[in-house]
Amino acid sequence: MTLTKEVKKKKQPKQGMLENVMKQFNAAADMVDLNPNIKKILAVTNNELIIHFPVRMDNGEVEIFKGYRVQHNNALGPYKGGLRYHPTIDIDSVKALAMWMTWKTSLAGLPYGGAKGGIQMDPKKYSHSELERITRRFTYALGENIGPEHDIPAPDVNTSAQTMAWIADTYMSTKAPSERSKNQHVVTGKPIGSGGLEGRDRATGFGVFLTIKYWAESKKIDLKDKRFIVQGFGNVGYWAAHFLELEGAKMVGVQDAFGSISKADGLSVEHLFEYTKNNNGSVQGFTGSTAVEKDDFFGLDCDICIPAALGNQITAENASQIKAFLIAEGANGPTTVEAEKVLREKGITVIPDILCNSGGVIGSYFEWLQNRNGELWELDEILAKIDKKIREVFRKVLKTSEEKQIDMRSAAYFIAIERIEKAYIQRGIFP
Repeated sequence: MTLTKEVKKKKQPKQGMLENVMKQFNAAADMVDLNPNIKKILAVTNNELIIHFPVRMDNGEVEIFKGYRVQHNNALGPYKGGLRYHPTIDIDSVKALAMWMTWKTSLAGLPYGGAKGGIQMDPKKYSHSELERITRRFTYALGENIGPEHDIPAPDVNTSAQTMAWIADTYMSTKAPSERSKNQHVVTGKPIGSGGLEGRDRATGFGVFLTIKYWAESKKIDLKDKRFIVQGFGNVGYWAAHFLELEGAKMVGVQDAFGSISKADGLSVEHLFEYTKNNNGSVQGFTGSTAVEKDDFFGLDCDICIPAALGNQITAENASQIKAFLIAEGANGPTTVEAEKVLREKGITVIPDILCNSGGVIGSYFEWLQNRNGELWELDEILAKIDKKIREVFRKVLKTSEEKQIDMRSAAYFIAIERIEKAYIQRGIFP
């Protein structure tokens, strides 16, 4: 186990997510005229943890796994960020995701900093009991590097409420019996029966929908009969589509890890979701749909595009194909800096990830508070709280965008970085 303040600069991963987030940060720092000393602090991560840990498989063999936890900045409060299980994870992509979490929590006005983590693995290759042992062993290896007032993980790509329940139980088991209940909020996104928040499952997708709705209202656009496509039909993509369909919009295309489908007169969100449950999670072959080539997906005829899968999906190569007038970033970093220039030239609006998908961390904040204070809130109450918070943040971003004549991503970064800068100026730097 090695905890280091710095690691040697590695070759950029294919996704280039770190390069992307640094370009966004540097552009925003120049725009805010960020104090150069504070810029130095925010340009690097506080801590980077890489863990190699053994787990016994069902066949009796031992396999070694590689896990990560990167803590970017905690000037505003405890580190906060998801854990993902994916074969493409590496230290640079986790650093990028941790930085995005810092901006996201700051923009939302939450008392959190940014972190991210995960395990380099394909979870589909392991049984339920193996995944439980992998998760519990990783949690034990993380030890005091996480904690309810220090660093609070949450679900992300290929992790779920079940994953969070295993982490919470393992972490609490390491504490004295009298202290265990005080540590329930070490993670958020838990099952309702294990201290989870009602509605946390839909919080991110609900937030994506709300930002689309508020943007449409600001432009006096009716969402009824508007056509949208979704990349990624997991938790975020499904719930965003669910709420959009309730507004009368039509889902005309979906892409997942298995393939892409389209239907000009609309795909039923609920019917497709039920179909995927019995089709190994895949949208392929859905009745009445047409198969679409992977590279042609973003070129489908639509009004709204929701990338809700992985990073760097909209690139300089495919941005020119996009026909939508609005892109709502359900995923973290789905649009490269180069692609965004193309989109701006085409007059396409992008609702940036740190605003668009912040419903998840806002929901997590309410779960953390609920556990911390021993309270219990109902679904309607929670959705109203998320709605109120996102409406406030969206209006602030829109106002900054209009006043400064800048795009929404620049406005969101402007607000987020300015808040962190103020904290450092007020507190000073120890010693």
